[in-house]
Amino acid sequence: MRSTTVRRSALAASAAALALLVTACGGSSDDDGKGDEGKAKALTAAELEKAALAQADVKNGKVVPAPKTYDVSQDKVKAEQAQCQSLAFAQTGIPAGTPAASVKRSWTEGVEKPSGDEISKEDIDRAFDRDTVLITLASYEDGGAEAVLKDVKAAQGACAGGFAYAADGGKTRITKVAADKAAPAGADEAVALSLTIAAEDGDTFPVKVAVTRKGSTVVTFTVVNLGAATNGKDSPFPTEIADAQLAKLG
Repeated sequence: MRSTTVRRSALAASAAALALLVTACGGSSDDDGKGDEGKAKALTAAELEKAALAQADVKNGKVVPAPKTYDVSQDKVKAEQAQCQSLAFAQTGIPAGTPAASVKRSWTEGVEKPSGDEISKEDIDRAFDRDTVLITLASYEDGGAEAVLKDVKAAQGACAGGFAYAADGGKTRITKVAADKAAPAGADEAVALSLTIAAEDGDTFPVKVAVTRKGSTVVTFTVVNLGAATNGKDSPFPTEIADAQLAKLG
């Protein structure tokens, strides 16, 4: 494990995303949300609240509503390259486009309790090597959900070599955007990405992002693993959380 100083610099490099994540925290349509663009009915805020992941839906970890203080408006996040704006929104958990309604949840992976009275280095490593996921649900009218996925797919190619964005007074630099093998199942469309974020001292660490569509609802999963941020190693996308959330959308 690298030093505490390196860990702090790595976390600082993605201040917007980590501020959102580390602190944490089926709609109906004319054709079940799987028909032609523009025909799906947008879920209301109340329907999204009901469809959002809840504690009873998971076997491990804790689910809580994301704090209201992290409902950042779109104008607070600005990508230097316009074609990468949808990825900047996804990485910070901000709904893209013009959603009819949106809600957020946060899931933090559970940690095994130390087996003895003393805390070992292995116990500390396990405490850091766990996922925190910001789950953003946003519903759209008139094909807006399809448009969001179209923009993300285009950005995946256009921004593969990296991009930068400003958020909350800080700047985040992403050096690489790559497809992730673990795209969530159970969605009408899904894009899974691994973003490599650069720290101020030159170290890099990965952040996982998946943008999915189920009918007129877009669900974005933004994943940070402190262990990966510390040692620069990759960590698998928590597919069980995406599966549980998408299943609730019917």
